[in-house]
Amino acid sequence: MEKVEELRSAGIGRLMFKYFVPAFVGVFVNALYNIVDRIFIGQGVGAEALSGISVIFPVMLIMMGFGMLIGIGTGVYVSINLGKKNTLRAEQTLGTGFALMVLVSVLIMVVTYLLKEPILRSFGSTNETFQYANDYLNIILAGTPFMVIGFSLNNVIRSEGNARIAMYSMLISAGTNIVLDPIFIFWLGMGVKGAAYATVISMFVLMVWVLIHFRGRRSVIILKNENIRVKWNILVEIVAIGMAPFTMQIANSFVQGLINKKLIEFGGDLAVGAMGIVNSVLSMVIMAIVAITMASQPIIGFNYGAKSEERVKEALRISLIAATLIAVASFAFIEAIPGVLVRLFNTDSAELYKISVHGLRLVILGLPLVGFQIVASHFFQAVGKAKIAMFATLFRQVITLIPLLFILPELWGISGIWLAYPISDTLSALVVSIFLIRAWRRLPQMTQDQGVVVSTKVISVERFEE
Repeated sequence: MEKVEELRSAGIGRLMFKYFVPAFVGVFVNALYNIVDRIFIGQGVGAEALSGISVIFPVMLIMMGFGMLIGIGTGVYVSINLGKKNTLRAEQTLGTGFALMVLVSVLIMVVTYLLKEPILRSFGSTNETFQYANDYLNIILAGTPFMVIGFSLNNVIRSEGNARIAMYSMLISAGTNIVLDPIFIFWLGMGVKGAAYATVISMFVLMVWVLIHFRGRRSVIILKNENIRVKWNILVEIVAIGMAPFTMQIANSFVQGLINKKLIEFGGDLAVGAMGIVNSVLSMVIMAIVAITMASQPIIGFNYGAKSEERVKEALRISLIAATLIAVASFAFIEAIPGVLVRLFNTDSAELYKISVHGLRLVILGLPLVGFQIVASHFFQAVGKAKIAMFATLFRQVITLIPLLFILPELWGISGIWLAYPISDTLSALVVSIFLIRAWRRLPQMTQDQGVVVSTKVISVERFEE
């Protein structure tokens, strides 16, 4: 009962900070999965190998997208039902979500393996980088169920209010990856394959850890055998809520593939490697902002379900301020030392260094607005407004960014590719602000529309008191 009462009545600022710290640590180490692989491969194997695994990035986004579709959808719906004091429904949601995780991950693994060569070619793999990409992907695909189940269930752990346990999950998993990377890549001389094996093993560790949690007494809701089946009415709710982040990831994947092709056209294979470096640097900033949305999601979701309008507003207000401060500070930091950050990934290629620094300086021009845009979009996810959240996502990734990628490179070459990002970020922030202002004004009506459903089972109070 303590966690529920905390979400209902604890000070929002203190609660946000309590949830932010473990969420930040969790997403920070999560980002290290790809970043550490790129650092070790760039320094130990070479610039072309770095470009090869950068081609895999869109494929990984697709895999993570399906995990977000189920994980975020399940997590938000769990939070809302806990706010409504309907623990039975929350546990049924967890069971349906887990069944979907297993089915979807196996399907992704099989389909991607059968179509891997055309997929890699379409995402920008050339004859020089194909073998590196293929070697890495072959091994990563075997760990698809581990990735989808592990990341998805860890999001549900956070949504039930166990942010610290979610942090431990990522620390254990990413720590395993960081330790195994140098062993497999350097000591055993496995190169790109070694990085992939290290990642798969760490994903397996994560999956085992989260499954143990939902079978134990530390969990607010329990993964029960009788609930592990697809309930179609719950599936619809999960997919509706998770569709926005899923669409974002899929759109981001195809946009990244388009960017890779444009980079090869205007800058060659090394430009793709530079994009990998730029993405790695920016991912640390984006992950910090995402940690804020993760900290606020259970607070907003629970209090929205509990009709606590003022607490929802306060959590949103604090999130917007914190995210903007992080974005502005990160912009200043990256602008001051772009070369130092680029050299973390490769010190051998002067051309790669030049392209990466140039790209990084241009891409971050819209960064001060990114914090606001991300928090606003995630707010609509947290309150179950899936259509608005999806539109906000698609506006940035598809409606603005894709046309810019076709127009600007013809005018300014490779600089046009980099500049497409800040222009898209600015336009997206302006549009999402319109929706957010409208939602802020209508929040009293939106919260009152939420029906409170109390479960007829006694398991909820008993479980929370444990």
